[in-house]
Amino acid sequence: MASLHSLAAVSVITTGENKGTSLTSSTLRFKPREIPIFPNHRRVVLKGGSAIKAQSKETSAGDAFTNIKHLLLPVIDRNPYLSEGTRQAAATTTSLANKYGADITVVVIDEEKRESSSEHETQVSNIRWHLAEGGFEEFKLLERLGEGKKATAVIGEVADDLGTELVVMSMEAIHSKFIDANLLAEFIPCPVLLLPL
Repeated sequence: MASLHSLAAVSVITTGENKGTSLTSSTLRFKPREIPIFPNHRRVVLKGGSAIKAQSKETSAGDAFTNIKHLLLPVIDRNPYLSEGTRQAAATTTSLANKYGADITVVVIDEEKRESSSEHETQVSNIRWHLAEGGFEEFKLLERLGEGKKATAVIGEVADDLGTELVVMSMEAIHSKFIDANLLAEFIPCPVLLLPL
């Protein structure tokens, strides 16, 4: 980006002696003009602005979790005893629900129909046990089995239908390719908390 500086001779007239003094550009120190990168944006400085910004950041971060009333816990793995990632997501979900007074909805998702109903019953009883360990006895349980839809689309539909404010999942579902991370942003209408392994 080039900037043009005009060099001009400046003539200064003193009032006392009516002598004209001529100054050239070499004797004057010009400060180069700053040309903004975004000319349409104006910089506005308010008094006490930094205090207001800091306060608004604190309240927005605090409000992010205090307004949560509906949590969604998707269970995607086929392990009837729940994988480590699903157990971690269940513990985090119950902790958040207890802290903020939210209700929990668990959705068990499997694209294919299960051959054995005993595996499914074992998985549901383990989900109940892990949520009870977190101090949460009552929750909604939805089952979306054998529909042939991708798990990401099912989570998005359920979150939208229930008005969920937060989805809690483990990164394990993404690493194991059950969930497409790119589609999470498209299908899920609320924030998603992805827990590391």
